[in-house]
Parts: sequence; C-alpha cells; structure tokens
Amino acid sequence: MNIIDAIKNSVLEQFNGSISVEMILISLLVSFVISLFIVFVYKKTFSGVVYNKTIVMTIVMIAMVTSMVIRTINSNLSLSLGMVGALSIIRFRTAIKEPMDTAFLFWAIVSGIMCGAGLYFIAVCGSLLLGLLFYVLYLMDIKAKSQYLLVVIYKSENSQIVESKLDSLTKKKLKSKSVSGNNVIEVTYEVEYDNTVDELMKSLSGDVRNVNLVTYTNDYGL
Repeated sequence: MNIIDAIKNSVLEQFNGSISVEMILISLLVSFVISLFIVFVYKKTFSGVVYNKTIVMTIVMIAMVTSMVIRTINSNLSLSLGMVGALSIIRFRTAIKEPMDTAFLFWAIVSGIMCGAGLYFIAVCGSLLLGLLFYVLYLMDIKAKSQYLLVVIYKSENSQIVESKLDSLTKKKLKSKSVSGNNVIEVTYEVEYDNTVDELMKSLSGDVRNVNLVTYTNDYGL
C-alpha cells in the first residue's frame, strides 16, 4: 500500500460511521440543555445598553443547528462536502452591537460542534467551567464603582458657586462644556457614583437650572 492509499483510507475511516434518529435526538437534546445554560449565564451577566431578546433564541438555535450539521457530516464524506459547498454561499450580514454577544454566540457554536461530534461529557463540563469562570469575572467587575455622567446647567453669574461645589468631587473627568447665547453654561463630568454625588446634587439644586445623573456606555463599551 502506497502513501496515497494510506491517506485515502485514513480519511474514509473518519466518515464510516452510521447515523440514526436516536443519535440526532441525543445531540439535539444535549445541545439544547447546554444552550439553556448559556442563555442563563447571558441573562445573569448582561450589562449592555439594550437587551435584545432575539439573541436568546439565536443562541439556542445556533447550538442545536450546529450539532445537527456536525452529526450529519460526521457520518458521510459526500454529505460533508455538499454541506461545505452549501455553507460557503451563505453570507451573514447582521451587525452585532454588543461585543459580548459575539462571545456567547461562539460559545453556542463550539458547544454544538462538540455535541454533534458526540463529545457530550466535554461539552457539558467545558460549558459549566466556562460559565463559572465568566460569572466569577463578572462579579469581580461589578464590584467596581459604576461610571455616570453628571450634567449641570447653570447661568454664568453662578459659575463661581457651582464650580466650587463641583470641586468637592475628587474623582471626576470633564467630558464637555458649552455656553449658549443667553449665558447659560452646560458642563458634563464623568463621575463615580456614591453618596457624595447625591449630596452634591442636593446642594446644587438651588444654584443651577438643572442637574442630571445618567448612565452611559464609554468608548470601550463597558
């Protein structure tokens, strides 16, 4: 037997498995359970701007469809080549706004691949470990103080009083400042929310036109 025949036989051996309805149902069931766990972690750790419910359904569907595709192409060489050709013409153009959504979708795809390949133990244990590690990192991150935008609108004649009170904030960063034609000044600071911010807002209420504290997404999407 020459080298070419040895390579051909080794490749064909990878696709000599049989496929049955029972195997497909088991792969779909395990991938469905894992996808529910992924969705649970996603909901518990979501910190984006807008929660999109379609991502939940997408995670479940991607995991199950991927497992069924891998189970199918793992049993027959001709099916695998046909599936590769079919998938090569598909173009996904949906923009994903939240960076973490991409990670969860990739997690669902990898889980579906392992379930389709019959690696159920690795898929379950790996998903549990990933979910635990990510949740621990999430808890460590939320212990940090949240960033907010403090927007203060006041007249120019009250500048000295307002600015002296704003100086009481030790951790602040000026984001913008504008002056309108009627001598109204609007300043925006990035601040860390705590009790001193509440006290400052109460003290400013008599000297300014308006003071607001709003949450926002910074340049890094955090």
